Amino acid sequence: MIPEPQSICVLRLSAIGDVCHALSVVQQIQQRYPSCNITWIMGKIEAQLLGDLEGINVVVFDKKRGFKGMQEVWQQLKGQRFDYLLHMQVALRASLLTLRIKAKKRVGFSWSRAKEGQWLFTNVKLPATDAPHVLDNFAQFALYLGCPTQEPKWNIPLADSDYSTLAQLGSKPYIVISPAASKDERNWLPERYASIADYAAGKGYQVVLCGAPTDREHRLADSIIGFAETSIHNLVGQTNLKQLTAVLSKAEVVIAPDSGPAHIATTQGTPVIGLYAHSNPRRTGPYNGLPYVASVYEQVAEAQYGKAVSDLPWGARVKGADLMSNISVELVEQQLDKVLTVPQAEKSAVQ
Repeated sequence: MIPEPQSICVLRLSAIGDVCHALSVVQQIQQRYPSCNITWIMGKIEAQLLGDLEGINVVVFDKKRGFKGMQEVWQQLKGQRFDYLLHMQVALRASLLTLRIKAKKRVGFSWSRAKEGQWLFTNVKLPATDAPHVLDNFAQFALYLGCPTQEPKWNIPLADSDYSTLAQLGSKPYIVISPAASKDERNWLPERYASIADYAAGKGYQVVLCGAPTDREHRLADSIIGFAETSIHNLVGQTNLKQLTAVLSKAEVVIAPDSGPAHIATTQGTPVIGLYAHSNPRRTGPYNGLPYVASVYEQVAEAQYGKAVSDLPWGARVKGADLMSNISVELVEQQLDKVLTVPQAEKSAVQ
């Protein structure tokens, strides 16, 4: 047994999906040690979603400010010494940020999972694990601190005003398509998104598009709407992260590639059909939505590496600009039918 911690600093800056994974772990630690003072250093965008977590001091790091951004974080932490620093990000930038964070125990990933020299910045390495999913790897930090193994739970604070966008959608059940990943090559084809929109509309659901206010996401949304025969509610660029969370929370299902909204939806207990080709969904997929994933990663990886996925190193990715075209409309329709025929209580174990 470890001594009960009085203060913990969590370092997980980004991205949205990974921060959602980390949230379940941080809140489990918070539940286990309610009197512990917890500080979480996270990115500027991520703080728009989680900056008001109850009982957690969120310190924002703006990576665009470079070294000055680091200095601003250090200034906010000046005079503090933590019992534990949970170094949950392997990027070198994150490791450099830890240099002036004072902590008795600096806990990092196991030797096999610590990349970019993270092991140089920690004095405690977690035990080796064969857990495939990123969230389960994060959960090792909670286990180290004496928390029991449990199914992940999330609590993202939402105000009544965050649900205001729902007024546009009325009372008719809807599905959400969040079509854009961080890289265009990880997007599904717009005409296939449109086909799924038409398929869902034929089953009596309205279809909502969500996304960020960027030119590339607006163009993708316009293309999908142009291909679709059904009318689509286009909310791309019209929601902040809190409002997006509210929209996702009330959806019957969310269809998305490997992206932040897929993992935000998971925190709300909404079923997710993840579209995967470049990375292993067993590692980065929507945690409670793995039975519904539409994935071609396995066959593409075996073709590129010449070996079974089970024999590949953890985190192995495949390359190609058109891999997502291997995901058929029929496969996604099958997964959508599967989700829509499962009783609501069984769709997700969340919350």
